[in-house]
Amino acid sequence: MRIIAGELRGRRIAAPEGEGTRPMLDRVREAVFSTLGEHVEDAVVLDLFAGSGALGLESASRGARSVRCIERAKKALDALKLNVTELGVQDRVRVVRGDALAPRSWHDVELGDVRYSLVFLDPPYPMIEDPVERTAVLGAIRKLFEAVLSPNAIVVLHVAARAGEMLRFGPGLEHEMRVYGTSAIVYVTAQH
Repeated sequence: MRIIAGELRGRRIAAPEGEGTRPMLDRVREAVFSTLGEHVEDAVVLDLFAGSGALGLESASRGARSVRCIERAKKALDALKLNVTELGVQDRVRVVRGDALAPRSWHDVELGDVRYSLVFLDPPYPMIEDPVERTAVLGAIRKLFEAVLSPNAIVVLHVAARAGEMLRFGPGLEHEMRVYGTSAIVYVTAQH
């Protein structure tokens, strides 16, 4: 995998070995960042289920002010830390081992009462297909908007295309879904 655009364009990033992680295809990542456009510039980013960090690192390359990557799996965490070091972005990208759905993982003591403007949420596909885990993911999205997001924040949720119809965000949130082959990207925002 490579960084697609920005100051780190063309630089390789390591992906963890094994079936546990599923990196977003380059063409889907490119479509996501094309859709986000200028929203990435100077953004405060939260990358949940960060894996190799491809989304967070792409954000940093495209001018995000800071990125907080949350990952729990050891192999993915090792690849993520290596990528941050190899790319030399330790000043802007912070790696945290933790539960992506736990609010305590979102809070950054160093940044104080930070408000994120962009969140990437890329849970394993089976989480969305399981009713209990899907409820936890959707509940976390609601908590993000209530607790740590700026008013015009965007949550970018990556799910299997077949699971897109299972998503119910509830009152106060609106969403737009775009399908790319077997992947769906759902852009969630607060109603104003």
